[in-house]
Amino acid sequence: MIVKSLELKNYRNYRDLKMEFHVGTNLLYGDNAQGKTNALESIYVCATSKSHKGAKDKEIIRFGEEEAHIKLVVEKKGVPHRIDLHLKKNRTKGVAVNGSPIRRVTELFGILNVVFFAPEDLNIIKNSPAERRRFLDLELCQLDKIYAHHLVNYNKVVIQRNKLLKEMDGRDGWYETLDVWDEQMASYGVPLIARRRDFIKELDILVRDIHHALSGGREKIEICYASNVSEDHFIEVLTRERGRDLKMRSSLTGPHRDDLRFLINGVDVRHFGSQGQQRTAALSLKLAEIEIVKQRVKDSPVLLLDDVLSELDGSRQNQLLQRISNIQTIMTGTGLDDFVEHCFHIDKTFHIEDGNIVGGFHE
Repeated sequence: MIVKSLELKNYRNYRDLKMEFHVGTNLLYGDNAQGKTNALESIYVCATSKSHKGAKDKEIIRFGEEEAHIKLVVEKKGVPHRIDLHLKKNRTKGVAVNGSPIRRVTELFGILNVVFFAPEDLNIIKNSPAERRRFLDLELCQLDKIYAHHLVNYNKVVIQRNKLLKEMDGRDGWYETLDVWDEQMASYGVPLIARRRDFIKELDILVRDIHHALSGGREKIEICYASNVSEDHFIEVLTRERGRDLKMRSSLTGPHRDDLRFLINGVDVRHFGSQGQQRTAALSLKLAEIEIVKQRVKDSPVLLLDDVLSELDGSRQNQLLQRISNIQTIMTGTGLDDFVEHCFHIDKTFHIEDGNIVGGFHE
């Protein structure tokens, strides 16, 4: 699949932008804070309905404006698709595919599969469990609409259950209401746990081979699913730990508390690995993400690289570039010199300055 073109209106620092992309490698370059990452973010929003930064719709509308628009044309297995997003400050976003409005944003998933790789992803191993869960959820939602449905509903139930826990004062009827929310948590949570477990098994196989190559055959990596609770005992644990939840006024059991563990040669790399090992593990994870999309959708995802090459040494740069040579890539950087110096092949460039295209070239 490839992104053919992008149009932005009142999106972040862009008043009006139109870009047509090459099927190969596209580079957006310019000084910092000129809007390069914003363009990548808008493509990600079209694929997932969310910002990779977790920003709310009103935060990505140009300052002083009430609305923003994104129009993205995608070609998937030779068939064109047009995605239109209408972002509004105080209302739910409007989404249309090929001119027809969709009722649920989950209908957007799968039209465009993207893998977003930013410098902060190199810290995914050592950062909080929430970031690793976010990685899991964002990829699984693109690949599995049923998972996305369960996740949306599960998160709603957790919010409502937490609200009830904060309000409970021991009066009759409250515990019966909590029973209802517990059943809802389990009905949506159990399939989430099962799907995550299967996905991590697939990911683990791919990561092992990739990491073996990246480490020159010196290291063996393993990804372990650190599930907060098993599928078979969800309701049982919720009931048993209800007193703790009441005391903490929060739901402490469920897949919203899951984590991933990364072992290199049997050692937990998050706690005992070097920074180099952590970065190599993170790079292996992102490369495996590309491969799992290829296998699942029988097509290549679009790769969005946000100034990542500057964060990698020469060996890791070469490994990355070798593995993405046949994938449409839209990447950012501060200048052209590094790419010329390392003989990186670039098919099309866009020089971005203060939310405008001021130059570039096309092979």
